[in-house]
Amino acid sequence: MKTFLSIAAMVTALVGISTMAYAECAVSYTRTACRGQEATSFKKCDGKQSCTKVKEADSLHACWQAAVKSCNNGRLDITKYKQITATYNGRQLTGGFGPGGHPANNGSNFCWGGRPDLNQCQ
Repeated sequence: MKTFLSIAAMVTALVGISTMAYAECAVSYTRTACRGQEATSFKKCDGKQSCTKVKEADSLHACWQAAVKSCNNGRLDITKYKQITATYNGRQLTGGFGPGGHPANNGSNFCWGGRPDLNQCQ
C-alpha cells in the first residue's frame, strides 16, 4: 500500500508538471523609430532596434495571438513602425505581411503597414 501511494504521488506530480509547461513562443520585434526617437523607441529592446522575447503560449494559436497583439503601438510619436515575427517551438508562423507591412500570403510579419497606430510620426 505504501508503494502504491508513493507511485500515485509521483504520477500526480509528473502530470501536474507537464500540464503547467508552455511551449516556446518567441516573438521578434524590429522597430523603426520616428526621427530622433531611436533611443526611446529601442529602449524596450535594451537599446537595440531588434530583439526577441519569449511569451507564454500553450498553443500555436495563443502564440499567433501574442504576435498580433505585439503590433499594437501606443507611442505614435516615438515608434513609426514595427515588424513582428514569431516562432512556435521553432516553427516560423505566417503573419500574412511582408517586411514593409504589405500583404504577402506567406509573409512572416504580423503588422499591416496601413494600421492607424503606425506611420504617425510628427
